[in-house]
This record gives sequence, structure tokens and C-alpha cells, in this order.
Amino acid sequence: MVAVEELSKQGCSVKVSDLYAMQFEPRATRNDIVGCLHNPEEFNYGVETWEAYKRGDLSNDLIEEQKKVQEADLMIFQFPLYWFSMPAIMKGWMDRVLVQGFAHEFPNCYDSGLLKNKLALFSFTTGGSKEMYAKGGISGDIRYLLWPIQHGIMHFCGVKVLAPHICFAPEYVSEEKRKEMLIAWAQRLKALWKEEPINCSPEWYFK
Repeated sequence: MVAVEELSKQGCSVKVSDLYAMQFEPRATRNDIVGCLHNPEEFNYGVETWEAYKRGDLSNDLIEEQKKVQEADLMIFQFPLYWFSMPAIMKGWMDRVLVQGFAHEFPNCYDSGLLKNKLALFSFTTGGSKEMYAKGGISGDIRYLLWPIQHGIMHFCGVKVLAPHICFAPEYVSEEKRKEMLIAWAQRLKALWKEEPINCSPEWYFK
């Protein structure tokens, strides 16, 4: 993995959550709460995980992932774009790990979100070409798709977001082009800590 190698060279402590290898459970269920429910008469997942977080009664897999988030200065999310979004297993990670009390707690959201001292970067591949994801392209500006992910999840939790790293249609280019993509990613990582976060406002996405 290019990011692991490059960041390790820089002296960073890198932890990886390979969700498929971990067989991470993407479904938000009663099993995420250990022991008794706050309100056994009427199950409300948001309320129950909030209360369980405060008691230290979330399931072990969630506690482990939350520890990784707490220790991280930078979170890189690497994935293929599925149906204009992230794969279901990654969305399940967001749903289950970023619970109220840990990542957000109204009115502590957006600039005052509970993860406000962290950075995130979404690095992903697409099936379509760069032209398809241009403002006048058939798929629309790629930034439109990033609004719910970068703004609705990360910024909502207070995380500052670096510009995404997008590799367009690697499946349909030459081996040489794919190598160039990896080299460009490694080069960006070398200077990543000097980058400024994007302007987390609707204008960045829809201007």
C-alpha cells in the first residue's frame, strides 16, 4: 500500500483497518450494545449507542475502531466509488463507529464537532473517466458526490477535510498510466502535511 509505505517512511505511526479482511459488520444492530438497554421497551439505535458509549458498553469492534480514530491525526479513506458513494461496508463503519457522544453531540457539530482536531482525506477510484465527472459531464461534477461524504459526515463531526485524491478509471488505462497514478499519490503524500484543508462550505461543492 503506497500510503502505508510513504507515511511510515516519514516516521508516522500508521494503523490500517482493512474492513473486508476484518469481516467488519456493516449493519447497525442491537448487537452493538453490550448488556442492558437504556430503554428496553422501545429500541432506538441512536439513543442506545449514545448511552452505551457513555457507559463504555459498545461492542469491542466499535471500541477498537474508535481508539484508532482518537489516536489519529489524519484518517485516509481508500475505496472504489460504488454508485456515486462509498461501498456499503465503509458506510457501515461510519454509521457504527461515529456515534453520538464520540464524534458529535448537538449542538457540537460542524466546526465544533467532537473530532475537530483531525484531518480526513478521501482517496478513491472511479469507473468513469475524468470527463464524465466534469461539471458538464454526464455524471456531473465529482464534487457533488462528495457533499454527503465529506460535508455530511466528516465536517459534521468537526473533521477538517483535505482535497480528495481521485484516480479516474484505472481499469481502462494502460499499466504505465496506473503506475503514474501511484507515483503521483506517493508524491502528494510526501508534502501532505503542508496542505491546507478545503473550505468546508457549499460553495466548494456547488460553485
